[in-house]
Amino acid sequence: MAGLFQVLWGQPNGTFKKAEVLKGTDNEPLIIPIKNQTEQTENICTRPVAVDWTGNGKLDLIVGNFTGTFYRFIGEGNGRFNPKPELLKAKDNSTLRIEGAHSDPFVVDWDGDGDLDIVSGSSSGGVQWAENVGGKTPQLKNFTRLIPPGQPIEDGKLLAENDLTGPTTSTRVWVADANNDGKLDILVGDSVTLISLAKGVTKEQFAKRYAKWKADMEAAQEKGGSIQEIYDKRTEFMVEDRTGYVWAYLRK
Repeated sequence: MAGLFQVLWGQPNGTFKKAEVLKGTDNEPLIIPIKNQTEQTENICTRPVAVDWTGNGKLDLIVGNFTGTFYRFIGEGNGRFNPKPELLKAKDNSTLRIEGAHSDPFVVDWDGDGDLDIVSGSSSGGVQWAENVGGKTPQLKNFTRLIPPGQPIEDGKLLAENDLTGPTTSTRVWVADANNDGKLDILVGDSVTLISLAKGVTKEQFAKRYAKWKADMEAAQEKGGSIQEIYDKRTEFMVEDRTGYVWAYLRK
């Protein structure tokens, strides 16, 4: 959950050195500064992308975070970066921000016009796109949806793999020509909890026990007491499989 970046330096024989913390030109770990000691979501990073953002021949880092905004660490060449990041802004000078949280930048020329756009997943699901209308001097429009979020999973509902029809929440994206047809496709990973009946429990019993469990949890939370013991009772009537899937969206 830390906001540090790890780098594995490549070696001539195709192997990699041991991972080490990436440092700025001040020889300190590269990190988004903490603005508020009690709220650190902006400096907890979700994904760094190394890319020549301005076309000057030097790799920059475009990074997302738990807040849903984006930062750029300016590259100074030879794997070195300015330690002070800049907050990415949209063309209208507003803070570039996805709908939801957990910005997940993938930098790519999505619309094929020769410049770099940003495609991102989101904590709320779906895939979003910020179009670059500034060419080699990036100017990004605010994010719009490429793929809408999936249907919300109903609380307390049994859920099997066959019930899923698309990505759920906490989406992460990758853009590539997956089927070699010359068009960019989108691969979307997600996070989902499958729920099945505990051994010996019927659907009717599950519904009643879940309703009682939920009421007990809400009562405990109102009192401000410990809820761990109550929470653990879920295993008596349900089995949870926390997992995720990769979905392919092939471009027409």
